[in-house]
Amino acid sequence: MSLLYVLLPSALVLVIAYRVYGSLLARLFQLDADAVTPAVTLRDDVDYEPIPPELLLGQHFSAIAAAGPIVGPILAGVAFGWLPALIWILVGSIFIGGVHDFAALVASVRHKARSIAEVVRDHMSQRSYLLFLAFVWIALVYIIVAFTDITASSFIGRQVLENGDTVSGGGIATSSLLYLVLPMIMGACMRYAKMPLWLATVIFLPLVGLAIWVGQFFPFDLGQTLGTSDATAQKIWGVLLLAYCLVAAMVPMWMLLQPRGHLGGCFLYVALAGAAIGLIASDRLVAGDSMIRYPAFTSWQTAKAGSLIPMLFITIACGACSGFHSLIASGTTSKQLRKETDARAIGYGTMLLEAMVAIVSLACVMVLAADSKLATQPPNFIYALGMGRFLEILGVPATIGVSFALMAFTTFVYDTLDVCTRLGRYIIQELTGITGKAGGWLGTALTAGVPLVFLLRPHVDAQGNAVPVWKTFWSLFGASNQLLAALTLLGVTVWLWRTRREAWVWLVTGVPTVFMYVMSTWALASMTLPKFRTANGFSLPADPVPWAGLVLLSLAAVMLVEAIRVLATPQGPLQPQGPREGLGRVAGSRRAAGA
Repeated sequence: MSLLYVLLPSALVLVIAYRVYGSLLARLFQLDADAVTPAVTLRDDVDYEPIPPELLLGQHFSAIAAAGPIVGPILAGVAFGWLPALIWILVGSIFIGGVHDFAALVASVRHKARSIAEVVRDHMSQRSYLLFLAFVWIALVYIIVAFTDITASSFIGRQVLENGDTVSGGGIATSSLLYLVLPMIMGACMRYAKMPLWLATVIFLPLVGLAIWVGQFFPFDLGQTLGTSDATAQKIWGVLLLAYCLVAAMVPMWMLLQPRGHLGGCFLYVALAGAAIGLIASDRLVAGDSMIRYPAFTSWQTAKAGSLIPMLFITIACGACSGFHSLIASGTTSKQLRKETDARAIGYGTMLLEAMVAIVSLACVMVLAADSKLATQPPNFIYALGMGRFLEILGVPATIGVSFALMAFTTFVYDTLDVCTRLGRYIIQELTGITGKAGGWLGTALTAGVPLVFLLRPHVDAQGNAVPVWKTFWSLFGASNQLLAALTLLGVTVWLWRTRREAWVWLVTGVPTVFMYVMSTWALASMTLPKFRTANGFSLPADPVPWAGLVLLSLAAVMLVEAIRVLATPQGPLQPQGPREGLGRVAGSRRAAGA
């Protein structure tokens, strides 16, 4: 069977979902185009700044996409077969992930662009707020650890292609460094030279393509430069990436986050379009090149991945449902949303776009033979080789196609890394109450520093063999990430019920809350609790990972008790908090005072 018989219907389903279910959500949440948003009333041009929806959409899309919709579907597809992964991506993104992202964005905008944790404080309790912040910060640390290490792995060694050509990791590193410089120039041109967005896009997007092409001619091989092994070079790259996060999380949004997010979003669009055109061309021009070879279903249980239920639902997070998205939506996106009605495209629409990225990533597994050695490669290389194969049909040289895909992969992760660090800074400042530059640097240093400890410590399996850091943390990241989604949906459900008291709340956000809570706690418990047992009975592990899992389970349990207590309290509906009732009055008082 051809890939097109899977990809085209999937794309159609997502488009229909956006038109139908997205419109329904906009009506249920009563989006108002005339409402004053926090980006306008609290504008400071550092964190709060209203920007055009097309710029914000690309920025938000590239920030939420990251490595998740690539790594997760590939790991799950290889382990369980492509059909269970495809079903979860489609159903999850439409009815759970998209609702989660959209609701988190609207909830934040209706609460002065504050974080989901503060929404929880307003509608549950101060204790719930502190627990939620602690949970989020631990989850951010795991995200930074996993994504930093898997990105660093792209910058070392050489990947040999099927035709004998090689792609240099040092070349990807060169392209990535150039990619970091280009958005800063673009941001300066837009801010000081008043360059319009369309012109900046026309100029700088091709320059990103040029950076990909140039990178392979001028590889920055850190291991060769310093005379160290690839393993040591990967550790050094990890340190450098965290140092980048330290700086990037403190600079104004216009200088790096906004222009790089826009370019990253355009990069994602190009990657999707290129893969689609390549697939169609391969189906029509190269007989059998786009045929599905990998089994639709392999097994309910595997030695490495565990049981399909619940592990499928935490292995594929981004692309179906991801708690991390709520941090982006309520941390940076809500502070830049110009109109409430833009939330449908930016909150719900980008989740469906990410689902399409996940399906294309899954296609890179579907074309492999069941016994292919490529299935044992790291997921970033499976994705790159698959994308290179699709693009080669269009006449793009294999080395450039694979470089493009690896560069796209690192592009996604750059956006996530510095946004995570920025969000970690916000949380530390909220917990400590230390504001200003001192609080900013403290929060940033802690958020980037703790992952450094995990990156530098050795990671081995039960037999004493070295294990990649990202692989050690991926399952725990997935479980904690999905539990974060459950807690976000829980907070949103409490907010909606207390302000609306309408039955649809239980169906639209309540049912997804229960599903995500059950699956994520089941998976997290199955990965954590056995680490406290040995053949001789109970033991205290030296590895900090299971301890962190135990803390997350405890925090989630207390949060659930708090939510049940609040929901069980008989009371009338609260006055809905929206820009008109809240921020509108704030803005009015400022104008009256001449502020």
